[in-house]
Amino acid sequence: MKTETIYGIHPVFEALQAKRRTFHELCIIKDKSNPRIDQIVDIARTNAIPVKYLQGQKLQALTGIDAHQGIAASVSPYPLVDFSELISDDFAVNNANFFLLIDNIVDPHNLGALIRTALCASLTGVIIPKDRSAEPSPTVSKSSAGALEHIRLAAVVNMVNTIRELKKSGMWIIGLDKDGDRSIYENDFTGNIGIVIGGEENGIRPLVKKHCDFLSFIPQSGPVSSLNASVAGAIAMYEAYRQRLSSIK
Repeated sequence: MKTETIYGIHPVFEALQAKRRTFHELCIIKDKSNPRIDQIVDIARTNAIPVKYLQGQKLQALTGIDAHQGIAASVSPYPLVDFSELISDDFAVNNANFFLLIDNIVDPHNLGALIRTALCASLTGVIIPKDRSAEPSPTVSKSSAGALEHIRLAAVVNMVNTIRELKKSGMWIIGLDKDGDRSIYENDFTGNIGIVIGGEENGIRPLVKKHCDFLSFIPQSGPVSSLNASVAGAIAMYEAYRQRLSSIK
């Protein structure tokens, strides 16, 4: 039976709330009281999840990190969604689908931050490549403050083919690129859209970029040439979120 260990108050709590993983055991640091952890323990016991109390060193050894916040859980692997499940029967006509396509983000903290923003901005789902990408690991769950446990995340073999399928289903694909021909504030982000954010070093790969309908940049000034990938993604997602809220009023 394959398991993994998630850690931190938010990831463990949100995983319990999402009910997408099987909990095998909850591990709590010994001799330290915390109201938020006590709440999680109560939920675990209500759901007949075994609770074990460990010394700090053993909890650190279990998680492999000292930022565990005194709590960890042995759980089933993260439940990826099949790409086909992200596209519903009314996909092309309901005009409400909003995806984030993450092309080669390898830093799990960046991936976690993007997923956290995606959940807050009401995205339909997030798509990552199976290779050359950070995986939905416990570190990503921690970095996302538990948002990973709720987001619909698909991992695909070929990002270009995925973009083709989305476009066939009536989506417009907008790539974030500093050399784009229009500002994100000039783009129409309403309707069925997908935003593509590229990797930390080189941005969107050339072939993926070629298949975007538009390339859009984020205006900026000052001596720094580019924004962090997760910050750029957050700015673009929230501009889209703003437009989409305005369009339904």
